[in-house]
Amino acid sequence: MAASDVAVGIIFLAQTVVGALGNSSLLLHYLVLYFTGCRVRHTDLILQHLVVTNLLTLLSRGVPQTVAAFNLEISLGDFGCKLLFYLHRVGRAMSIVTMCLLSVFQAITINPNESRWAGLKVKIPKYVGFSMYLSWIMYLLINIFNLMYMTGKWNNTTMTDLKDFGYCSAVHPDLTTGSLFVALLTFPDALCVGLMLWASSSMVLILHRHKQRMQHIHKTSSLRSSPESRATQTILLLGNTTSFLR
Repeated sequence: MAASDVAVGIIFLAQTVVGALGNSSLLLHYLVLYFTGCRVRHTDLILQHLVVTNLLTLLSRGVPQTVAAFNLEISLGDFGCKLLFYLHRVGRAMSIVTMCLLSVFQAITINPNESRWAGLKVKIPKYVGFSMYLSWIMYLLINIFNLMYMTGKWNNTTMTDLKDFGYCSAVHPDLTTGSLFVALLTFPDALCVGLMLWASSSMVLILHRHKQRMQHIHKTSSLRSSPESRATQTILLLGNTTSFLR
């Protein structure tokens, strides 16, 4: 095995293990809160879905990709490849939707009471759960089309129109079907990313204005950054994470 393959395998393994442990600990935390009857915030409800989607993506893509990076032969068969790729596509799409909803929810929440979005502050918490479950149903149905094109790694080896993923293969659809399928999958993702960019920009602008109004309170000699600056850094990090998922 080449040194480059080992390095890539180690990187995939580290990302998968760290991500799985981190998200599992968060999932355990929310399960404890649920069974102890603690009341959680609406943002916690969104984060619970985000933890589930992250674990789904890590286990369905990170594990087989790590195995393939070490050049270990695994035989998943048609059913295994279809299931893994289906779960990965659903988990990836839901990760983008969940972070989009989180950004929009936070943007509306931190808007001043005199803004035009003030009326949504009371209404939006009622639709958080509905929006999440509707998104799950939508992507579970849309990604059924993926099942038609995925096949096992060693199946149909004489075909030349196969795309190799290292542990599974996919049959290239015809141009018309492929274009429609790509548009069907891309439009919701692009819409979510656009909404998230708007929400992130709105929050950064609101925090900047608030920081300017509060300059006479913050001590200029303090070595710590202001709460507004830390919140802005978190927003930018979330935006970069979404870009990485795409």
